[in-house]
Amino acid sequence: MNPAMSTAATARPRAAPGPFLAWAAVGAGACLAVLSVLSIGIFVLPVVATATIVLLRWPAGRTMAAPGLISGPGLPLLYIAYLNRGGPGQTCVTTAGGQSCDMEWNPWPWLAAGTFLAVTGMAACAALRSRPSQ
Repeated sequence: MNPAMSTAATARPRAAPGPFLAWAAVGAGACLAVLSVLSIGIFVLPVVATATIVLLRWPAGRTMAAPGLISGPGLPLLYIAYLNRGGPGQTCVTTAGGQSCDMEWNPWPWLAAGTFLAVTGMAACAALRSRPSQ
């Protein structure tokens, strides 16, 4: 048997990132709905529920891409860390029109949680895809 043929026959097809990104968007939306429940969260939740139902009905959505639900919530947490990058404490910005000051949170816990979730979901997806199919 030709060695090139045997390698091509055993190679796994590369999985598309679409389902993983779709589940990550659902996870990010769910996290956004929880974090902003008193403002826009109640309006985000029906969109997340509808997207979840669509993904569960989509054959490609019921694959090993579901760890995107773990990575998705990391994105809003990383954004919160970015918004509070000047914290913790009071930060002031001077413009031509005056000065504005805000109290900012410590960004490090948000950064740690967001990074942990994003990396854990990607690692889980990679581990599931590298597992031999049965």
